[in-house]
Amino acid sequence: MPYSVPLLIPSRPKFSPLLTTHNAFQHGFSLVEVLVSIFVLTIGLLGMVGMQAASLQSNREARLQSSAVTLARELADMVRGNKSEGIKATSNPYVGSFTSPLTLATPAYCLNVAAASACATTVDVANAEMTEWLARVDSELPSARVAVCFDSTPFDASGLPQWGCTNTGSVMVIKIGWTRGSTNRGQAGSAGLDRASVPGVVVPVTAGSAT
Repeated sequence: MPYSVPLLIPSRPKFSPLLTTHNAFQHGFSLVEVLVSIFVLTIGLLGMVGMQAASLQSNREARLQSSAVTLARELADMVRGNKSEGIKATSNPYVGSFTSPLTLATPAYCLNVAAASACATTVDVANAEMTEWLARVDSELPSARVAVCFDSTPFDASGLPQWGCTNTGSVMVIKIGWTRGSTNRGQAGSAGLDRASVPGVVVPVTAGSAT
């Protein structure tokens, strides 16, 4: 009797209700979920942009403050170096109130390397120093304002610096202000600028007596 090989027919997989149900409930992200994700991401990005803008403004103000302090110290050194003029109670070439553009009534350039003649007197030296110094203040600080005077009360009763001078005492005071961004975030445009309402830098210089 011949040997016969049984024919093996693969059986169909049994129906699995659990597997079918599981696959039926597999979905992607819904439109609502995508919109919520985008909204949350946008809020986070706006917060980062706001922080970056505040950081840039703070860095700018710090740079201007540092420049103003450096300029005030430079003028203080000039006054000390030309003390014969710096201690004068009247006709003091270093004393005055200046607003942008910062210039003397009669500028002097005898300290310039290209000057036709050198400074002849200490008054000429003081005028030339102020001419050059005011030009640098005007170029480094936006809408700068400067007051140099003898002042016994450079601060008001609240402890805030003030532009007014008593023109008394033995201490010369260098006051510098400039236009800066207002701390009131509710203001916009020109209203959001503090146009040197108070001095940003007050540097005393003991140059002698004003009386």
